[in-house]
Amino acid sequence: MNDQVSFTLRGRNPDVLTCIANLSNDEVFTPPELAGRMLDMLAEAWGQDHGGADLWADKTVRFLDPFTKSGVFLREITSRLTEGLALQMPDLQERVNHILTRQVFGIGITKLTSLLARRSVYCSKYANGAHSIAKGFDSDAGNIWFERTEHTWVNGQCTFCGASQAAMDRGEALETHAYAFIHADNIKTRMTELFGETMQFDVIIGNPPYQLTDGGYGTSAAPIYQLFVEHAKALEPRYLSMVIPARWFSGGKGLDEFRESMLADNRLRSIADYLSAADVFPGVGLKGGVCYFLWNRDHPGLCDVSTHFKDWPVSTATRPLMENGADIFVRFNEGLSILKKVMATERQSVSQSVSQSVSQSVSQSELALKLLESKRFDQLVSSLRPFGLRTFFRGNSEKCEGDVAVYQNGGVAYVARDAITAGTELIDKWKIYVGRAAPGTGNRDTYPHRILSTPFIGEPGSICSETYLCICPFDSQSEAESALSYLTCRLTRLLILLHKPSQDTTRKVYTFVPTQEWTKQWTDKDLYAKYGISTSEIEFIEKVVRPMELTIDLFGDVAAGESDDE
Repeated sequence: MNDQVSFTLRGRNPDVLTCIANLSNDEVFTPPELAGRMLDMLAEAWGQDHGGADLWADKTVRFLDPFTKSGVFLREITSRLTEGLALQMPDLQERVNHILTRQVFGIGITKLTSLLARRSVYCSKYANGAHSIAKGFDSDAGNIWFERTEHTWVNGQCTFCGASQAAMDRGEALETHAYAFIHADNIKTRMTELFGETMQFDVIIGNPPYQLTDGGYGTSAAPIYQLFVEHAKALEPRYLSMVIPARWFSGGKGLDEFRESMLADNRLRSIADYLSAADVFPGVGLKGGVCYFLWNRDHPGLCDVSTHFKDWPVSTATRPLMENGADIFVRFNEGLSILKKVMATERQSVSQSVSQSVSQSVSQSELALKLLESKRFDQLVSSLRPFGLRTFFRGNSEKCEGDVAVYQNGGVAYVARDAITAGTELIDKWKIYVGRAAPGTGNRDTYPHRILSTPFIGEPGSICSETYLCICPFDSQSEAESALSYLTCRLTRLLILLHKPSQDTTRKVYTFVPTQEWTKQWTDKDLYAKYGISTSEIEFIEKVVRPMELTIDLFGDVAAGESDDE
């Protein structure tokens, strides 16, 4: 069998890397199909920036996967270069040698994955082995480097990645998960040490580790993928592409600074957003979805945003990542147009504008996504622990004279009024209670879903534990019922979703929600008419948000009812 045949047979079915990507495991392995889509995005950008030139026909471009697992990116790059350079370098062995020794580089995240990557790329776990398709390497590693790295512990945490010493200081027998790429004071110096003084990578691409335990309560884990992005940018490649969790869109635990820097970076030129991680990583539960992006060092501009979810049509738009007045990335392209209509209408209402047409009175590109404080629903929403009671608080099962009712985890109990030291001015007001944690959809990220847990009326003489947020004050039952009807509207809950990064529905997620007049029972029909929501926008809302109908129970209290998420 000649060299040409033995090399091309690596692409026979079934693809072992596809099989690995579908296994249930702790590492999120990249399916070859996803790697191919990311490389297609890269090649398209390269062609646009280089007069239509073919990236895969350029023998000078250097590629780095600094967190290689299965080696799928390096393998697919090698395969494309092997085909693209055929005319320039007709001899297959010479061509493969050049690609693997001069163009394709990787850093393994563990010893095992480094061996797997070498096997995928070199067809041998030893780059200089007898069965390696590369000829000319002096070392076993070739250009896929791995060396055990240790954490740097200070006060029980790693100074580089924040890992918990208690969880990760595990001795010589186990992996440290101290990834070399982010455990360095100077990443450029580190790359020089590994690959040589003149090494400058044109493309950095891959799928970094996502999180490490930080020693917190329960299953607490801190994100670390942002560290890989930041270190990769510091190497100043021409192009950078990574697949990462989409949670960074709204910030949160350890991600606020990263979100701000990413959204302010106009070199971020493309984002492919997948609402369900399972559409990218089969069998992987990753709440909030994933995205892959393309960062283009030399060609700043607007970002091409595409949204993907199962059989929905792909939504695409070219837009700034940070809209004027927003503090987050608005995830849905359709949601952004709806949000702009809401904001424009509210500003017109305040200014008493004579124009009733958003499109005629205000340019959509100029709309600020920010409500006046007097129009912000979040001003009615309490902070955490509105009455000072923790989630684990348990009141008395029997009511004594002068007690107030307390809505707690597990039901209703009672507590002495004089035992309450916070929020006392709200005790005798009408209010709405809503769970701090939104109803889950498991790890499936299904749509449509509820967005909010079921809200309910809180009568005067009642309080709640940390399990709930308190929306108030209202001077009458009818006002509270009006606000409750508003919360059940699909449009209202879409506006909440646009600012909601997780199941935690704190006051902040109500940032985009305007207040209304609490004099009527609100319906979506009312809101659609008020804000000029189009038929296609209504279809989008109803595709994303599950209905929530008001009912009346036997005691005359207003409650919200709906079926569970599927």
